[in-house]
Amino acid sequence: MRRVLISLYLVICIVTVAIGQELLTVKRAVEIALENNYDIQLSKNELLVAKENKTYGNAGMLPSATADLAQNNSVQNATQIQNSGVERSLDNARNNNLTYGVNIGWTIFDGMGMFARYEKLQELEKQGDLQLKRTILATVGDVITLYYTIVEQQNLLSALDSSILISRERLRTAENRFSIGKAAKLEVLNVQVNLNEDLSAHLRQVETVKNLKTMLNGILARDLDIDFIIDTEVGIDESLVYGDLLERADLFNPDLQIIILNKKLAELDLKDIKSARYPTVRLNGGYNFSRTESSLGFVAHSNSRGLTYGLTASVNIFDGLNQRRNERIAKIQIDNAALQIEQQRLAVQTGLKTAYETYLTNIELVKMEEKNEDIARQNLDITLAKYTIGSISAVEFRDAQENFINAISRFNAAQLQAKLSEIQLKELVGQIDF
Repeated sequence: MRRVLISLYLVICIVTVAIGQELLTVKRAVEIALENNYDIQLSKNELLVAKENKTYGNAGMLPSATADLAQNNSVQNATQIQNSGVERSLDNARNNNLTYGVNIGWTIFDGMGMFARYEKLQELEKQGDLQLKRTILATVGDVITLYYTIVEQQNLLSALDSSILISRERLRTAENRFSIGKAAKLEVLNVQVNLNEDLSAHLRQVETVKNLKTMLNGILARDLDIDFIIDTEVGIDESLVYGDLLERADLFNPDLQIIILNKKLAELDLKDIKSARYPTVRLNGGYNFSRTESSLGFVAHSNSRGLTYGLTASVNIFDGLNQRRNERIAKIQIDNAALQIEQQRLAVQTGLKTAYETYLTNIELVKMEEKNEDIARQNLDITLAKYTIGSISAVEFRDAQENFINAISRFNAAQLQAKLSEIQLKELVGQIDF
């Protein structure tokens, strides 16, 4: 009967506290983070920049057009001696020249460098997308980790609530036994000290839960004072298979995919550098107006207008061996990128293997600690009944009570560690679900 009343009291307390608070599920927490988190928003903007940069014009494939105007004036003291021997001079002679028009230039061949640059811009957009996925993956992992940490601490807080109720019941029993002369005052004082310890531990645990909720609100980028209740059930995916995880990690691990993409970028850099070995051919054209005025000269005033066009070609013959140096450096960068791919692949495989072993161990610990909690609970019920009839001491009962709290704490910790192992594995393979 007493156990039923305690359970009913806890339910009433939980319902009372929950009034006016939102139920925040792990799925909803992830959705809020995807909408609000600043790291994700910054990564999205970086991706938008990469998309804006991916244009033919940025790669140098389109013509350029400019409107030009030039006005040159001079005032000089001039002297001229003509072929006939006649000398002419003029002080403050004015010379004016005005030119304006529209000019177009278009590089039609640069050793295929423009195509390499455009392909590089495409790869940079893919890199921005991978960076965004990596940021989302890390943020989702942080949210889920912190959420289930709150679950662990909230479950422990509930256990402390139960312990306080039991300690209050112990105190009432001890006071009744003292009042009828079946217990000494010392027993009452010991029970009071135990109750105060439980209350102190409860206050510290309340602070821990509040701080964790504040941290989660921070990751969700929302008001830090928002309070919420959580789903305290911890579902652990026990179906993960190492071989499947290893295969998926090679295909989807974001860090590995970014390094593979870096090798592609290094290869495109080499193509762009090699294009300098070939001629650069450029078409030029325009329509210009020109007016010239001269105070002293054979022509006092002239006007012209019309179309200009032509073609220019240039090729690098010798640049101090810089072309050769740049190509050799680019090849070294490609070799480094290949080494980094193998290095990252080995790091992923190492992390995956150790994380999987930890995952298996934690699942077994969850099963064992769940049994221990059930045993500790039964032991507490039996001890409480014996203490009530006075067949055991308060010290023996306190030991059973502490064992119960410790068993709950270990079970919650085992659940959290198993869940964190699962999250770590899924983060390594680049596919977190919830």
